[in-house]
Amino acid sequence: MKPDTIKVRKNSRCITLVYGSDEYSLSFELLRVYSPSAEVRGHGTGNGVLQTGKKDVGLLRIEPAGNYALKLVFDDGHDSGLYDWDYLRHLCLNQDGLWADYLQQLQQAGASRESILINIRKV
Repeated sequence: MKPDTIKVRKNSRCITLVYGSDEYSLSFELLRVYSPSAEVRGHGTGNGVLQTGKKDVGLLRIEPAGNYALKLVFDDGHDSGLYDWDYLRHLCLNQDGLWADYLQQLQQAGASRESILINIRKV
C-alpha cells in the first residue's frame, strides 16, 4: 500500500507517512536499524547484524525506486536496501514491537544506541 503523503521532518528526525486518515511517524534511527539491506538483515535467516550507535543518525535524502519503493540515504554512509511500500507499512504498523525488540537485543549484546566518538589528540 503506497502512502498518500511522505514528509521528511529533519528537526524531529522522522519520516511521516500518511495513509488516508492514518498518520505514522518513523524515526530515522528505526528506519536505519531495520534497513531491508543485506548488510543489516544478512544473507540468510539468523545472519542479521545488530546495528549499534545509530541514535543520532540523519537522513540525507530519499530517492524513488520506480513506483514500488524508496531508497534512503543516511549520513553514516548507509544507502543500500530498498524500502518497498509493504515494508514501510509493516514498519508503521509494528514499530512499537520492533523498537522493543531492538532495545532488548542491544541490552543482551551489551551495546548502545549512542555513537562512539573517538578523540585523537595530536602529540
